[in-house]
Amino acid sequence: MLEAIQAINRTASFNRWAGFEVTRAEAGEAELRMQWRAGDMGQYAGFLHAGLIAALLDTACGFAAATVSGRVLASHFSVNCMAPAVGRRFVVRGRVVKAGRKQVFATAELYAEGENVDGQADKLVATGNAILVPVAPPSP
Repeated sequence: MLEAIQAINRTASFNRWAGFEVTRAEAGEAELRMQWRAGDMGQYAGFLHAGLIAALLDTACGFAAATVSGRVLASHFSVNCMAPAVGRRFVVRGRVVKAGRKQVFATAELYAEGENVDGQADKLVATGNAILVPVAPPSP
């Protein structure tokens, strides 16, 4: 399953640019990591940009859903930023809360790793929730 999700990840040009690395994929769960790049990932105050926070959370939810429902598309997504996203690396863990035939409910948590602003080693910086819908693969 991990290899299949990693292959999907490689097809997304945004994920390749951002350096998303799928490190775990099991039934109903997915984990991604991303290295911080100060030159092009920060917002005005130097924290990880909220757009990248959302992308990590969304992708983790989508990959977790894909492990149980195949190809999915987000129909609703929400983000809660809880602390400044400062770290050397970021890890996001997504999991399916409930999978039905027409909707998959997933949640994810984003952690900053490495020394943070307050000196902690790892810190929860954001959470997200998604409703995803299974979609048929495109016709050949």
